[in-house]
Amino acid sequence: MRIGIFGGTFDPVHYGHLLLAEQCREQCNLDEIWLIPAGSPPHKESKGISTGKQRREMLEFAIAGHPAFVLKDLELHREGPSYTVETLRQLKTSHPDDEFFLIVGADSVRDLHTWREPEQILELATLIGVNRPNISLPDLSELTQKFGKIVLSQIIWVTMPGMDISSTDIRKRVHEKKSVRFMTPRAVEVYIHNNRLYLDEDSPKL
Repeated sequence: MRIGIFGGTFDPVHYGHLLLAEQCREQCNLDEIWLIPAGSPPHKESKGISTGKQRREMLEFAIAGHPAFVLKDLELHREGPSYTVETLRQLKTSHPDDEFFLIVGADSVRDLHTWREPEQILELATLIGVNRPNISLPDLSELTQKFGKIVLSQIIWVTMPGMDISSTDIRKRVHEKKSVRFMTPRAVEVYIHNNRLYLDEDSPKL
């Protein structure tokens, strides 16, 4: 199968995440999208992030009913920082016959050479770079200096409709007791309310 790998903190998951995943599935002719909530993201402060259980449950609610969206929680069972290359290695070992496509934002494509073992990432997966409409693609000169221009053939560009929603804004609005209706699936909104997420001072940083 052709599998899209979409990792993130998902704290909380929102319609921007889901639209991005669906656009990549359709435009790149993917069989499934595997959504992978991060354990301890190496690029973020882990203190204050909602528990892995909470983020996994919100994702389960969000993707229910979409047969091509699959939740994989392998990073939540791994101790220490969650590095993309380790996740791809694990997936390739357990699914050697599948073809993997790593979904990342355009800026992450530009900065790939700063990631852990970027050469191995490029061997394990094709990159899907997601860009916004009417936004120029990032300068990839540092990336091509590192890997040569052949790296450009390993990137598929997907244009996603503009949707100005972020997890940070949702957390801030919940903390301020403002509505987040139509920013995240209703089931996720109810879960946030019932579990009183993002209300306390110890909630994820705003």
